[in-house]
Amino acid sequence: MQQNFMVPAQDPLSLDRIRSVLVRLEDTIIFCIIERAQFALNPRIYIRGAFPELKELGFEGSWLEWFLKEIETFHAKARRYTSPDEYPFTKDLPPPLIPALNFPRILHQHPTAKSINMNPSILSFYTRTIVPRITHRATLELAARKRAQGIIGDDEYEDDGNYGSAATIDVELLHAISKRVHYGKFVSESKFQSNPAAFIPHIKTKDRFALEDLITKPAVERALLFRLGKKATVYGADRGYDGEPIRKSPRGIGTAAHPFNPTRALPDKSPVADKEAKALPKTADASPVSVTNSLSDIGSLNGSAMSSGVIEMGEIGEYEWKVAVDDIRYLYENWIIPLTKEVEVEYLLHRLDGLSEDEVEELMKREPRRH
Repeated sequence: MQQNFMVPAQDPLSLDRIRSVLVRLEDTIIFCIIERAQFALNPRIYIRGAFPELKELGFEGSWLEWFLKEIETFHAKARRYTSPDEYPFTKDLPPPLIPALNFPRILHQHPTAKSINMNPSILSFYTRTIVPRITHRATLELAARKRAQGIIGDDEYEDDGNYGSAATIDVELLHAISKRVHYGKFVSESKFQSNPAAFIPHIKTKDRFALEDLITKPAVERALLFRLGKKATVYGADRGYDGEPIRKSPRGIGTAAHPFNPTRALPDKSPVADKEAKALPKTADASPVSVTNSLSDIGSLNGSAMSSGVIEMGEIGEYEWKVAVDDIRYLYENWIIPLTKEVEVEYLLHRLDGLSEDEVEELMKREPRRH
């Protein structure tokens, strides 16, 4: 997802504009998670030195790190990383082949602020925590297929050989997460510009906790997690040809590889189909799925019954899913939100670096403004 910083009529530090960027990034991240979840874990692609073919090229990193290096090398030549919202995972990239755009000065330009880069942490938590979680179902299905072919033990798990496809999606997802996390700099700059005097005393005393309190909005975070839950139920549900979410079979034959829905799998005139169809909730149309729970219910598994094509949070276990709703919330709640907050605080701690006392004093005198 790209942002056009060259449109002078749009304020890049407007909180409304920043929010719109972050909301669109949610869609990108969710769709990438769904794509990655269809492949098994393939842990070999995350192990440095696991591919002798790369060693022959003189590359000692992992398959994923090689993918990142090759893709980011090409993108660097196209000046991608001259944009203020782009951060590569690879060091020592080549310079752009064409002159860089003259971007407006948006963020604080001191080297200590510009050098804040959470990508090493993002890569680590992604490969160690997120990928094993979101590929759990695909890995179990792979193991079942291999056991049916007589492959048992360690050889039955985790590796489906889709190294290129898995790494391609990994790169897209990592870049989206990186952009989302580093957008914390824009959030901090926007809030600092709106009321410098509220931040400067805490910046001078290096009070991380006070700065975090100034930028943290619990209601906004709750709304974010609620919105993610709604999006995940819409995007993550397996659906039939009619657009309706697929229920798990009561007979246990509804799998990700062969999703089963009794009203579609049996002939129209079958008495069994008629009986099972009557047991299912009636829907007036194939309307998009929505979640009707309140903010406080978003994490609850005690929802009400489904009706009119609406998947309640308590009904999640009754349907087939491309990705678990909780996996997406887990990624944001435990990693993306905390890391973004770290970026925001770290950026603020360096916001006065390079400024003279007179410049800081002028900022202190500035009147607070509303966004």
